[in-house]
This record gives sequence, C-alpha cells and structure tokens, in this order.
Amino acid sequence: MSEAAGALRAAAALVEAGDRDRFAATMALDPATRDRLWPLYAVNLEIARAPWASSEPVVAEMRLQWWIDALEALRDDGRAPQHEIGPALLALRDQAGLLAAAAEARRWDCWREAFEDREAFDAYLDATAGNLVWAAARALGAPAELEARLRDAAWAAGLAAYLVAVPALAARGRVPLVDGRPAAVAALAEEGRARLARARAGGRWPAAARAALLPGWQAEGVLERAARDPGRVVEGRLAPSEFARRAGLLRQVFTGR
Repeated sequence: MSEAAGALRAAAALVEAGDRDRFAATMALDPATRDRLWPLYAVNLEIARAPWASSEPVVAEMRLQWWIDALEALRDDGRAPQHEIGPALLALRDQAGLLAAAAEARRWDCWREAFEDREAFDAYLDATAGNLVWAAARALGAPAELEARLRDAAWAAGLAAYLVAVPALAARGRVPLVDGRPAAVAALAEEGRARLARARAGGRWPAAARAALLPGWQAEGVLERAARDPGRVVEGRLAPSEFARRAGLLRQVFTGR
C-alpha cells in the first residue's frame, strides 16, 4: 500500500471512530467523492478535538496551534503535516487556509470565557461550520458563486449541532450561549431555520454542494424542535432517535434536497 493510500485509509478510520454523522453521510456518496472528503473531515475532527485534549487551556491551545501551523505550512509551502493523515492532506492545499481559519476560531473552545456578544458567536459558527462546508464544496468543484448560500446552510447546520452540544459544553464549564433565556434560544433557532430557507430559495443545489451539505441532514428537525420547545436544549432532548436519524439521511440522499 502506498503512503497516500495508507493516509487515506487512516483518515476514513478516524472519521468512522470519531464523527458518526459525517461518516454516515460520506458513506452515502460515491467512492470517488468519499476519498476527497475523508481527509477534510479527518483533519476537522482533529482540529475540533485539540482544545479538549487537556484540562489546562494553555496546553490545549498549544495542541491547536500545532494544527494551525501545520495547515499554514500546507497552504504556503505545500508541506504535508507530520501526522498519519498528512499525505492525504496534500490534495487539500487550496482549502488549507479555510481549515487554518477554522482552527483559529476553535481557540474559544480552549478557554472558559463566554462569547463576547452575538457577533462573536455568529463568527464562530461561520468560521467552523461555514469554512468546513465551503472547503468541502470547493474540494468537490462547486462554483464560487455558491459560497453565500452554502455558508447560510452551514451556519444553520452548525447552530443545530451546537445546540445539541449545549449540555455537554455546560458540563465542561463553558458558557455556551450569549443569551440562554428560552425566548432567546427559540429566536436563535428560528434564525437558523430562516437561513436554511434562504439558502434553499436559490434553487436546486449542484451535486458538489449537495455532497458538502449532506452531513447537516438533521439540522432542520433539530432547529424546529429547539424553536418550538427551547427547554429541550438545556435538557439534552434535541437529537433525533436513531431510526429518525437514519431515515432522514436516506430521504435526503434519495430526494437530493
């Protein structure tokens, strides 16, 4: 097995073990598309994990900085990160800047301070979820004019995932929401639904965009539940059942929504 093939298999294994939703969504795609997405989703997983690698914020930030430096070196010099998935990341050189920016945004995860304001929270979602979806879409050949629509849909999907994670974040000493009052949470969820609707209003997505957005297939249901009953957020009752989760993925795969 070549070094690149081994790195690609390692990337797929990382996603399978650590990000079940993206793994399920990626497995629903054709093999060639999967192979272009495994490295992206694997490095995203490593970036997302880095801030939680230590209870000491400075140590966690050092781990995150390693990835920031590695991705900037990939972008600027074409050097593969010294990591088991490094050779597979060479194909993502054009997207490395987006990934480095996503890693920069994750510095918030290293510390316990609340978001300064809604603008900071919105920027975090766009830099993490938005950059990942846009990087995936570009890696698959989506045209530049789709960026605003894709970022709207990605922000909504990122918000849905974030709301599901609120109880876990609170348990780890974070202050997840700028305003945790039920009315404010409901309004936030409604904003996510509005962004989804705005993204869809632009017309049918091309195949590259659909593939990049597929990991967010649960967003609409999660946001609808949060808007209707915001108490479900802090109670950890937003995630769908396993049956609903699988059925929702199949529906989106077959309808192309």
